[in-house]
Amino acid sequence: MMSRSYTNLLDLASGNFPAMGQPREKKRLPRVMTVPGVISELDDDQANSVTSDAPSSAIQDRIIIVANQLPVKAKRRPDNKGWSFSWDDDSLLLQLKDGLPEEMEVLYVGSLKVDVDPVEQDDVSQLLLDKFKCVPAFLPSDILTKFYHGFCKQHLWPLFHYMLPFSASHGGRFDRSLWEAYVAANKIFSQRVIEVINPEDDYVWIHDYHLMVLPTFLRRRFNRLRMGFFLHSPFPSSEIYRTLPVREEIMKALLNSDLIGFHTYDYARHFLSCCSRMLGLEYQSKRGYIGVEYYGRTIGIKIMPVGIHMGQIKSVLNLADKEWRVAELKQQFEGKTVLLGVDDMDVFKGIDLKLLAMEQMLKQHPKWQGRAVLVQIANPSRGRGKDLEDIQAEIQASCKRINETFGHTGYEPIVLIDRPVSLCERFAYYTIAECVVVTAVRDGMNLTPYEYIVGRQGVSESESSSESSGPKKSMLVVSEFIGCSPSLSGAIRVNPWNTESTAEAMNEAISMSDAEKQLRHEKHYRYVSSHDVAFWSRSFFQDLERTCKDHFRRRCWGIGLSFGFRVVALDPNFRKLSIDHIVSVYLRSKNRAILLDYDGTVMPQTSHNKTPSAEVISIINALSGDTKNAVFVVSGRGRESLGKWFSPCKKLGIAAEHGFFMRWSANDEWELCGQNSEFGWKQIAEPVMKLYTESTDGSSIETKESALVWHHRDADPGFGSSQAKEMLDHLESVLANEPVAVKSGQFIVEVKPQGVSKGMVAEKIFTTMSEKGKQVDFVLCIGDDRSDEEMFEIISNAISSGILSSSTSVFACTVGQKPSKARYYLDDPAEVLNMLEALAEASDPESFTDTESEGSL
Repeated sequence: MMSRSYTNLLDLASGNFPAMGQPREKKRLPRVMTVPGVISELDDDQANSVTSDAPSSAIQDRIIIVANQLPVKAKRRPDNKGWSFSWDDDSLLLQLKDGLPEEMEVLYVGSLKVDVDPVEQDDVSQLLLDKFKCVPAFLPSDILTKFYHGFCKQHLWPLFHYMLPFSASHGGRFDRSLWEAYVAANKIFSQRVIEVINPEDDYVWIHDYHLMVLPTFLRRRFNRLRMGFFLHSPFPSSEIYRTLPVREEIMKALLNSDLIGFHTYDYARHFLSCCSRMLGLEYQSKRGYIGVEYYGRTIGIKIMPVGIHMGQIKSVLNLADKEWRVAELKQQFEGKTVLLGVDDMDVFKGIDLKLLAMEQMLKQHPKWQGRAVLVQIANPSRGRGKDLEDIQAEIQASCKRINETFGHTGYEPIVLIDRPVSLCERFAYYTIAECVVVTAVRDGMNLTPYEYIVGRQGVSESESSSESSGPKKSMLVVSEFIGCSPSLSGAIRVNPWNTESTAEAMNEAISMSDAEKQLRHEKHYRYVSSHDVAFWSRSFFQDLERTCKDHFRRRCWGIGLSFGFRVVALDPNFRKLSIDHIVSVYLRSKNRAILLDYDGTVMPQTSHNKTPSAEVISIINALSGDTKNAVFVVSGRGRESLGKWFSPCKKLGIAAEHGFFMRWSANDEWELCGQNSEFGWKQIAEPVMKLYTESTDGSSIETKESALVWHHRDADPGFGSSQAKEMLDHLESVLANEPVAVKSGQFIVEVKPQGVSKGMVAEKIFTTMSEKGKQVDFVLCIGDDRSDEEMFEIISNAISSGILSSSTSVFACTVGQKPSKARYYLDDPAEVLNMLEALAEASDPESFTDTESEGSL
């Protein structure tokens, strides 16, 4: 059962969180909701999840974009009475609108970069909603500090950039109060979204690592909400990510999204590896789309690097201020070859490594002394801490040392610009730079190379000199550890930690022929100009639409507590088996077939003692003792163990090893149901399996009478899966001429005779009963795993194929709420036994044989 309150969610997630709870705001933003029901319910955090199937009254799609900060600038009015706001044209959130459908309304939810007095918050909220369609989330100062500067910048940001907290002085220890603040901040964001959302019409697009648990809050409230998430930072390898103490909470929260986006395949691959290793979830690729199956929902995985806003850049290129600054810079660096770096002052940007590489280049290639200049623009840092202070000190010391060593009057090899630089001035520097150098040791994307390419291409549009109107050229030296690197095939990629190779790359870049620079520039410009921010947002939104297209055709409900909450999505015809209903149908029927799986159906999977209990024996005895019933246990287990366990049940039929061995009662002989009883193929298959077992730690071979099974549940998930695929191909090749089937399952590869399956068992039972004049009018089939799906499939087609009559009542039932070919489900083996006991009690005592009455327990 799931918790119905956010309080419970936070209690369980963070221990003593309720102490941080904030009082309810006095005034709420106007709601724009179309959910049938009472609006006041949605004001209460205890409200049930909104899952109505009723159509919305709105007809226009809308998207709510949620991010840590709104795409607006705020400043205090000169009279200090109130605030004035304007759009932040540099914000990606504002730029991505260009790729969304023209008629789509866009609403923003996020925080402001300024502190707004609580008494002004209502007025500011209304102003932003009316004029900018923005909904501000006001975070109390204590939560804001712990949320942003604490959990985001001290834990997530370093970890996602591969920096582990090795000691209290290096990275710090995990602080649960910071996690509690992170959860609290995400809850505040969710409340702002809930205030304005039309859950059945709106899309929600959440951005970046600040809001990774927000999908759980929203999914908990609106089960069918169409929701995407895009991570703008790297996602680390599973070995790094799994060091995070709240790793599962964040992973499960992200999986409450419908589409999760990453800049590169590496980031997506790392995420999928975490899904596999932590949650046992495997992904599938179908027609170019990657999806993860999670409780009946398919979460799409999107790989698409973000681009730049071409329109904004072209407008900057035509500004008079830019032309004036270009002329000034050309005069300043006349006769010099300019290499340019544009980075935030950050421990991961590798500015210090770039300076060392420049120093190395000047040493190795003295011809550039007095000629080559590295201009390093260092934007103000968005973080703080001792690590950052150390890096800043090292950068200043390196600049001073290099300039003192190689500089002279009128020449400084390093020009450090340690102040904010406008977009216009930045493009002026791009215009004069022969090469841009990016040596970040880890960066989610980094759009500096893209801006540089477009800046170099656009020079001729506003300058008339013959030199600038000729063929365009540019050159890039980029770290192989940044997100944009894979898309820049003409760049010289470097390992920034290797300063010698970086120095050689810088020399190669500025020494390259103009013809080669032109070819590389043209290739880059074609890509950058076509894969802009509009292309990125359009592609993401189209995939979000595709992923969510079946939302309202499926039955959804939430299960789980705290951050274990998830939504189960199933076919509308899939429902829980009603005991009253099946008992009433059972009583009216004359010839019944009851097929029961064993492990996971009448015996819990978690039970170590697999011997059936006295209760199970008693129930099955009662059912099989009824002359109107043909009861079978259909299992993958061997006939010896099944025969021994169910020896008290004289009238019980058993199909062992998925039906290869079969008998109708304890007094009957075992029948071979396979097409071939020769097992010479084992001498071919077993050596192959042994080969893979020896090289795969944690794997084992199970030898059955009719089959061989290779298990890799206890092996490394990635390696075991890879070995299983290799083995499958290997076995299919060497057994191509043998009468066997090679199949893969959950952590297994199985070789068994052709024509053997639980589905064939069901078909044989129905056919045999019909031949004996007992036309089956009631079928109950229960199972829990993939092999049982074959029974369900046969049964669902049995009426149309003529095996069963059209009047037959069919109850195909799976154990657990999960996607299945069965139409019914029961939650667990305990419910299965309750239902079977009800059928046993409903059986007519006059239908029992004397032998069975004596033999029952």
